[in-house]
Amino acid sequence: MSSAQKPAPAERQRDAARTRAEILAVATGEFARDGYAGARVDKIADLTRTTKRMIYYYFGGKEQLFTAVLEAAYSEIRQLEGDLDVEHLDPVAATRRLVELTFDHHEAHPDFIRLVSIENIHEAEHIIASEKLSRLGSPATDVLQRILESGRKAGLFHAEVDAIDVHAMISSFCFFRVSNRHTFGALFARDLVDPDSRDHYRNMLADMICAYLTSPPLHRDEEELS
Repeated sequence: MSSAQKPAPAERQRDAARTRAEILAVATGEFARDGYAGARVDKIADLTRTTKRMIYYYFGGKEQLFTAVLEAAYSEIRQLEGDLDVEHLDPVAATRRLVELTFDHHEAHPDFIRLVSIENIHEAEHIIASEKLSRLGSPATDVLQRILESGRKAGLFHAEVDAIDVHAMISSFCFFRVSNRHTFGALFARDLVDPDSRDHYRNMLADMICAYLTSPPLHRDEEELS
């Protein structure tokens, strides 16, 4: 091939980015289904338009590939949180909007739920080692902190909690609903992700969080407990 026929640098960059994205997409599905230990780089290569050698070239190895999958998955939800515009809403409406965003994302991305579950089995070792994930932070807690401050200033929020507490409350239900769908269904004969129940659970969670934040805290001192 003559120099005039060689792909331009920009075209090569686009091809490399496309190949890398395809590998990440396939690897996400493989790791989510088979776990870190069960997923095979050979199979990921077979399912993409590349080779095992090229996967190692782009990512360095299986461990680095799994870390890249986690980075991509977390980056997506962090981007959504960062783009959330609630500054024009009152604190209660803003809280509901954040709840809805988390609910919708977790429902639409069951692979994310499985990947997080797998990483917890590995005690977050890949997340701890990732500089990218350590820099991501959590836009959700930043947004929540501003909402909480606004709600308290307006005399609407009374719960003695911080943004991480509320984030954990929201994430707990959204995560459980997807991660425990099958065991919960087997035990209680109720499908938590049944489309007919979606609005019920979405509204229920938002109502619970808002009711908790706006209700005066219940304190019991030592005399009341004696």
